[in-house]
Amino acid sequence: MVDRRNLRFVKLRDLVYGVYERRLVANLAGAPRPRHVGVILDGNRRWARQSGADDVARGHQAGADRITELLAWCGDAGVEVVTLWLLSNDNLARPADEIAQLLSIIEETVRDLSAPEQPWRVHPLGALDLLPDSTVRVLKEAAEATRDKTGLHVNVAIGYGGRREITDAVRSLLHEHASRGASLEEVADILDVEHIADHLYTRGQPDPDLVIRTSGEQRLSGFLLWQTAHSEFYFCDALWPDFRRVDFLRALRSYAQRERRLGA
Repeated sequence: MVDRRNLRFVKLRDLVYGVYERRLVANLAGAPRPRHVGVILDGNRRWARQSGADDVARGHQAGADRITELLAWCGDAGVEVVTLWLLSNDNLARPADEIAQLLSIIEETVRDLSAPEQPWRVHPLGALDLLPDSTVRVLKEAAEATRDKTGLHVNVAIGYGGRREITDAVRSLLHEHASRGASLEEVADILDVEHIADHLYTRGQPDPDLVIRTSGEQRLSGFLLWQTAHSEFYFCDALWPDFRRVDFLRALRSYAQRERRLGA
């Protein structure tokens, strides 16, 4: 039996949110927009527990189902690059059965993002050597399949950690110069910020203008440590599977209202 009072409440809520969304969109007309948005998709496990699920995989799947909507919102807003933090290298220490389920969901999500009908370019970020061969294969196939697409550039950060990225960048830089016969002293003499930036996972991309983290946590947890030196941050209380377009628009509004001084 349908609860008519609850149904009326849902319809009224949707109507109010629709009006609010349109107002936000109108207010954002002509406002500054971020070129690169980083998103820490946090709260899947808590969402699963709160929904009474038997395992956290339900939360991970619900979070994965939200990603294509977010990318559509970013495309509509004129964003050029989105970085999605799907799995940290620290998360790989979780129970094996949970990680196996999560990686399976991530693999299917990446396949969906790189499907022929999707306009997005998929670029994996992270320490691929920490991931199973099947996951690495899916990531590489997605990158190759979308290499010539001209839509939104989507970084999928899997097995990612900011400290590991900087370490890998320095290691790559040293190997590069060593292959040319340079000594350690010579490398030290010429080393600057741009040398390291050119060896990051995101080399050639603009740094994030805006970083969004869901679930109410107010920390970066190692996300794009180097690249976020001048980023603006927006922390949202909604758990990632509950993140709505109105939450995204609020983040854009917050960004547009800030005076960016780039560290000054």
